[in-house]
Amino acid sequence: MTMADTNQPMAVAIMGPTASGKTAAALAIARAIPSEIISVDSALVYRGMDIGTAKPTAEELASVPHHLIDIIDPLDAYSVMQFREDAIRLVGEIAARGRLPLLVGGTMMYFKGLVDGLDDLPTADAALRARLDAEAARIGWPAMHDKLRALDPATAARLAPNDAQRINRALEIIELSGQPMSALLARRARPALPFALASFALEPSDRAVLHQRIALRFDQMLGRSDDAGIVAETARLRARGDLSPALPSMRCVGYRQAWEYLDGTIDRAGLRETGIVATRQLAKRQLTWLRSMPERIVIDCLGPDPAGAVLARVQSLRAGHG
Repeated sequence: MTMADTNQPMAVAIMGPTASGKTAAALAIARAIPSEIISVDSALVYRGMDIGTAKPTAEELASVPHHLIDIIDPLDAYSVMQFREDAIRLVGEIAARGRLPLLVGGTMMYFKGLVDGLDDLPTADAALRARLDAEAARIGWPAMHDKLRALDPATAARLAPNDAQRINRALEIIELSGQPMSALLARRARPALPFALASFALEPSDRAVLHQRIALRFDQMLGRSDDAGIVAETARLRARGDLSPALPSMRCVGYRQAWEYLDGTIDRAGLRETGIVATRQLAKRQLTWLRSMPERIVIDCLGPDPAGAVLARVQSLRAGHG
C-alpha cells in the first residue's frame, strides 16, 4: 500500500467497517475527480440481494460507473483469487480511460488478497476436514473457535465463532503444516502490484456511535413489516428452491438471520437482535483486519466531514504523484 512509484497509475482504496460511510466518501471523490468504483464487497457480487447488502441505489449507480456488483448468482461462489484478478484488470482499464480507480468496500479478505497476494497454504484434506466437522458436531463451532484461539490467536481474532468453513480450514492448516496459518501468511512474499495504491480507512473514534449507526441501518433493512425489507427479499430467494443457508450468499449477515426467522426458529424481535449483534461482530472483525494494515491512512468516520477529509488527502496525493 505505497505511493512510492510515480510511474505507475494511482488507485485509491476506501476501507472501513459496515456503516462507516465508505460509499459517501467514494461518491464525494467521484464528484470532484473523474473516477470509477470497484466494489470490494463479497455480498454485493450477488444478484437479487439488494436490501440486506445495502447495495448502492439506482441513482448512485448511475452517477458513477461501478464494477463487481451483481456479477454472479447467489447459488455460485466468488473467490479471493477471482476478485484479485478482476480488480487488477479493472484498475488497468479504468486508468487507461484517464479515470481514478476507487476500490471501495469492507471485505478485508479481498483487500488483503489484492495487496499481499494469494496464499501458498497446504491443500485441503478431505478426511481431516470430515474429522474436524465430526468433532464440531459433538462440541459446537464456538468450542472449535476456542480451540483455534489457543493454537492461532491472530487468525481466531478475525473469525466469527460460528464461521465453520474458515475455522475448519484454519485448524486443518495447523494439523497439516504444524504451524498456525497466521505465521505462514506472515512469511509469504508480497507481490508487486501494477499500480500505486493509497489506502484510506474510515474508522470510528467512538465504537458506541458506530453501533448506533449499525442498529439504525439494520432497522432500515428490516422495514416495518415482513412484506418489505430483508425478510421479503430472503423469502423471494428461498422461493427459488435451489438455495440453502449453507451457501456463502445465504450466510451473509442479515440473510442468515432472516432465513432463521422464516424457518420459525426466532421471532421478529430475535431477528432484529441477532442481526444487529452479528453486524457488530462483523464490524469488530473488520476493524481487527484494518489494524493489521499499518500503511493505511486513518480517517475518523465520525468526524465533521470524513468524505471531505478523504477527498482532500486524495487530491494532495494526486498532485504529488504526477
